[in-house]
Amino acid sequence: MAPSRRIISKRDLREDIKAASIEFIGTFVFLLLALGAIQSVDLGVARTQGVEIAENGPRSTERNIYVSVAAGVSLLGSAWMFYRTTGGLFNPSVTLALRLIGQITTMQLVLYIIAQLVGSIAASAVILGLFPGPLFIRSKLGEGTTLAQGVFLEMFATSILILAILMLAAEKSRATPMAPIGISMTLFACHLFSISATGTSLNPARTFGPAVIAGFRSDHWVYWVGPFAGSCLSVAFYAWLKHTRYWDINPHQMDTDPKESPEDPVKGVKKDIRHAENQRTTSKSGRQNGASGESGDEKRHGDQMV
Repeated sequence: MAPSRRIISKRDLREDIKAASIEFIGTFVFLLLALGAIQSVDLGVARTQGVEIAENGPRSTERNIYVSVAAGVSLLGSAWMFYRTTGGLFNPSVTLALRLIGQITTMQLVLYIIAQLVGSIAASAVILGLFPGPLFIRSKLGEGTTLAQGVFLEMFATSILILAILMLAAEKSRATPMAPIGISMTLFACHLFSISATGTSLNPARTFGPAVIAGFRSDHWVYWVGPFAGSCLSVAFYAWLKHTRYWDINPHQMDTDPKESPEDPVKGVKKDIRHAENQRTTSKSGRQNGASGESGDEKRHGDQMV
C-alpha cells in the first residue's frame, strides 16, 4: 500500500531508519505467513509423494488455490496492520513505483528495499527452522515456461497489482481505508493468473530471501526484471490517467448524496414516451400547416390564371 500522507522532501534520517525498521517487521510478518503457507502445503506433498515431487513435480489445482488464498489473506492482514505507518509496502517493486511518482524520497527507497530484502531473508530462515525438511518456497518457472514468458508474466501481473495500489491507496478518496481489501483481492487474482507458470512472485524480496537461504536458481533474475518492468509500466499508465484528469470522466462516482444517483427508471420511461408524443404532435402539425400552405398557393395561382 502507499503511505497515508505526502512525504516532504527533507526528512530526518533517524525517522527514515525508524520507518525502514517498521517496514522490515511488516515484510517479515507478511512473508512469514505467505511463504509459511507454501512450505506447509508442500511439506504435506513431500511426506506423501516424496521430496522430489514437492520440489519439482506438477502442482495440483487445489495446491495453487490454497497458495493464492494464503498470499491474499496474508497481505490483507499485514497491510491493514502497517498501512498507517510506512504504508505496508513489503515489496521493492511497489517501493520503486512510489519513488517514481514522488511519494517517497530516494533515501527511503534505498532503506525500504534493504529492509524488505532483510525481512524476507529473516522470514525464510525462520521457516527453515520451524518446519522439518528442506525449504520448498523458492520461486521457479513452471515446466515449459520460457525465460521470456516468465519475464512478461511477472511484468504484467506486477503492473496490475501496483496499479491497484496506486489507484486504491496512493490516490486518496473515501474508500482509501478499505484499500487493503481491494489490493489483497488483486494479489489473489494475480496468483491465479500466473502461479502455474512462474509461481507468482511479483516481489523481488519474496524471491530473494528463500534464494539466500536455499540457493539461487539460474532463472532468479526473471523475478527482478519482470516485477521492476511491471512497476515502470504501471507508473506510466498511472501518469497518463493523472494527465487526462480521470476524475472528470465520472465526477460523482465517490458521492454519497442520493440525488446524484440515476433517476427512477419508470419516470425515465414516462419522460421518453412524452417526448416521443410531443415529437409526433409537432410533426403532424407541421405537415398540416404545410398542406394548408400548398392549398393556398394553388388557389392564388388559379386566381391569377383567371
